[in-house]
Formats: sequence, C-alpha cells, structure tokens
Amino acid sequence: MHVRYTTAFRQRGRLAPPGLAYVNSWVASDLTRCYQVMECDDRALLEQWIAAWEDLVDFEVHPVITSAEAFSGTSR
Repeated sequence: MHVRYTTAFRQRGRLAPPGLAYVNSWVASDLTRCYQVMECDDRALLEQWIAAWEDLVDFEVHPVITSAEAFSGTSR
C-alpha cells in the first residue's frame, strides 16, 4: 500500500461519516491494492467517504448483496 495512504490513515482515521460502517478489508499480497467492504443504506454516505480520500486513493465501487439475499431473491 502506498506510504502516503498509510500515513494519512494513521493521522486522520477512516473518515467514515456516521451511518457508513466498515465491515472488513483485504490487502493484495504485493500491497498494491486494498479491498474494503463498507455498508450503508444511503449511497451518499459512501460518496462522502470516497471524497475524503480521493486525493490519495482511486476507488472502484461494486454494490453487493449477501449470498442469502441472492438465493432468496431479495435485496436491500
């Protein structure tokens, strides 16, 4: 992971607005990518969080549902 991001995270924290929950993250073994799962009911909260980091990080957003929701035919 980039040193600038790691330093900023240690200094500023996650910067998630209330209502946006951090679920978990995984880092590629070569430390070039970090995959984070965030949860919220309002996409605007996610956009606010992305805006707080866009000077250091490029984002790809992929909405997901749980496997239980997928098999039951429901979604949030």
